[in-house]
Amino acid sequence: MGAAALSLVGVFLAAYLYMFKLGLIGSVMCGTGGCETVQFSPWSRFLGVEVSLIGLVGYAGLLGLSLAALQGPLAGRRWPGQLLAVLSGFGVAFAIYLTYLELFVIHAICRWCVGSAAIITGIFICSLLGLRHSAEAPAAG
Repeated sequence: MGAAALSLVGVFLAAYLYMFKLGLIGSVMCGTGGCETVQFSPWSRFLGVEVSLIGLVGYAGLLGLSLAALQGPLAGRRWPGQLLAVLSGFGVAFAIYLTYLELFVIHAICRWCVGSAAIITGIFICSLLGLRHSAEAPAAG
């Protein structure tokens, strides 16, 4: 449930940044000016796709997977948790790459991006804890 809740927060955060990038909202509330610098840098696209859109689609996928694993035919199966761990692990690696770009290439920090990195790290930790719990559950029962 923790991964699902964090994924939902990530969806809202990424949607906010994507709407800003599309010009649907006037300004991004950052306080430091670094968010605009990061959002309009050449590095705000990855393989031609807006990073905020990648985040939006990624968080939505993690949310769907998390919710599907909580109930119905996938509840109690191990592979959804494993897939969640793998996908969120890729997300953490991508967030590390983006943070490197912010610090050493763009020379600006976006608070929203830092928040997104914290969210994906939290999802990854929740997925690992869920795997640990599912591995211990048969032994305890």
